[in-house]
Amino acid sequence: MTRQEATHRTAQRTPLNRERVLRAAVALADGTGIDALSMRRLAQALDVVPMALYKHVANKEELLDGMTDAVVGEIDPPGAGPDWRHVVRARILSARRVLLRHPWAARVIESRTGPTPAVLEYLDSTAGIFREGGLSADLTHHVMHAMGSRLLGFSQELFATPGPADPADPAAPSGPPDPGLAERYPYIAELAAASHDADSAVGGGCDDQFEFEFALDLLLDGFERLRDQGWTSAR
Repeated sequence: MTRQEATHRTAQRTPLNRERVLRAAVALADGTGIDALSMRRLAQALDVVPMALYKHVANKEELLDGMTDAVVGEIDPPGAGPDWRHVVRARILSARRVLLRHPWAARVIESRTGPTPAVLEYLDSTAGIFREGGLSADLTHHVMHAMGSRLLGFSQELFATPGPADPADPAAPSGPPDPGLAERYPYIAELAAASHDADSAVGGGCDDQFEFEFALDLLLDGFERLRDQGWTSAR
């Protein structure tokens, strides 16, 4: 018996359960993208008939909910330390590493009609870090709004930063940029000439990790100042 045949037989003997279904769905999305994920393709990956999946997930939406929880479950638990900012920062950067491992996950999280159980647990524990760090319930409420998706390791830019043009793409622009644009929008042109990172996750655009941490640190420092001032929303 070949190793491949032995692996196939072992897979056949492994009982199908919800955890195995979700783990396979995450792996399939990682490999082919979330748009290519279907119940039929997932069944093929698991070497079962599609109907076998419905004993463990009722439909595609429940599958996506479960995949969200599986990914969020990879985020490191809160660490220990006297400085709540460092604890929050480490947890959020752990979330970011997880989201970078699963590039499709941010889009799926945003598409959910409500927070899934794992997301609720994560948000609750993060709110607990703020509260135990001395922030009032009132301030924590507004902090959670201000952080938004950054709590889960990603942020939505105002506009997507285009990567470098593909020379094989006939629709890609050629030649030098239009100087008239710089004349009409001088400050945008100035910002566009700022330092960029060609190895960024967004391509030849801004260093997205730096920008993420820059904004995160600004927010955390600002929250601490508000805490020290005894800020309330009634003011």
